[in-house]
Amino acid sequence: MSLKTAAFFALIGMILLTVLEAAGFLRDLTGFLRDAVAAIAMLASAVHLLASLGVTVFLFVFYRAQS
Repeated sequence: MSLKTAAFFALIGMILLTVLEAAGFLRDLTGFLRDAVAAIAMLASAVHLLASLGVTVFLFVFYRAQS
């Protein structure tokens, strides 16, 4: 397996994880707006989403650099 293939598989996995984190963030956001979720839970969800987006962007740039 080449480095480019490994980067591609990591990028696909990270995209799936980011979609899952975005769905969780939207769930927490709607719960927060309805006063069902504490602010700290929504903040933690936002931090997870931003970290996931950051790693996804990094892997995308890394994959593109492997040409």
